[in-house]
Amino acid sequence: SARQLMAELAEISYRKYVELKNHPQFIPYLERRSPLRFYEMVNIGSRPGRRGLKQKLDLTDLRAIPFVGAWSQLKQNIPGYYGIGTALQTLTDNGRLEDLKRLYREVAWFKALALNSMMALSKCDFNLTRYMRQDAEFGEFWQMLFDEYQRSKTMLLEISGLETLMADEPVSRESIKIREEIVLPLLVVQQYALQKVLGKNRHEKVYEKIVTRSLYGNINASRNSA
Repeated sequence: SARQLMAELAEISYRKYVELKNHPQFIPYLERRSPLRFYEMVNIGSRPGRRGLKQKLDLTDLRAIPFVGAWSQLKQNIPGYYGIGTALQTLTDNGRLEDLKRLYREVAWFKALALNSMMALSKCDFNLTRYMRQDAEFGEFWQMLFDEYQRSKTMLLEISGLETLMADEPVSRESIKIREEIVLPLLVVQQYALQKVLGKNRHEKVYEKIVTRSLYGNINASRNSA
């Protein structure tokens, strides 16, 4: 049944996402390769960027805006789709592709979920951080994220029958495309500044200011903080 099929998809994707959250490099990656900690320096949202005052950051300490926003600034948008590609691929490999296509056509809730994931994928641009593929510390972790991005995109297009992401939502697709082109230069500058901050450059404070200013610009142009 459709309910059973969705339960199987949920279980597989949940395990995949939990596996990611439990990965030893999950928090270090966000701390050292994203602007996560800079959300505490900017006046965004109505609450602090994290709960508690523990020295070592824990996932349970993070609030939604900096957590989701950090992935958005990286143009990886992990919370929007991570796990769905593996779930769809697993059931497809088990001969359930036609069942998945029927689920997309006939169950509005599942179609809405798939479309939301496609929107998140359409806002991704792994070329921005492709240099991390060669990173000695986080190269394999970056590749793992990229693989699930590709898997999710491929499988969602397969079950939906669409040729491109958001093909049946042309106005929204073009709006996203325009905004992404606007913020890309700021994101490139942000990535450069983050690398300088990580390198303990003598102009560290200047580069920190560049990161925070780019956060404001990106969020305003994107119309949201995540």
